[in-house]
Amino acid sequence: QVQLVESGGGLAQPGGSLRLSCAASGSINRINVMGWYRQAPGKQRELVAYCTRGDCANYADSVKGRFTISRDNGKNTVFLQMNSLKPDDTADYYCNARAGVYGGVMDFWGQGTQVTVSA
Repeated sequence: QVQLVESGGGLAQPGGSLRLSCAASGSINRINVMGWYRQAPGKQRELVAYCTRGDCANYADSVKGRFTISRDNGKNTVFLQMNSLKPDDTADYYCNARAGVYGGVMDFWGQGTQVTVSA
């Protein structure tokens, strides 16, 4: 099992910045992919950015050039730096870890953190 604890989020003005953190614990050695999804009201959950075991360079087109995902392996933590925020970035953001367990693959989720971009 993998446990994910998120922090960060809140209210930002358009053009502003926020930083999200996600700390993983438990069977962290089984994690193959770790990243962030978001879900806006009335919309489906969508992938924002993710890190594989090899790199942290995978982004949705809508956030490329504005968001940066990074990780601190020593602290088992993934960060999402969000710059040049837009009102369309308003959503609940969820940390995700995909791990190999029980001979298959399982997704684990954080509790979600709200990001609101408004003047």
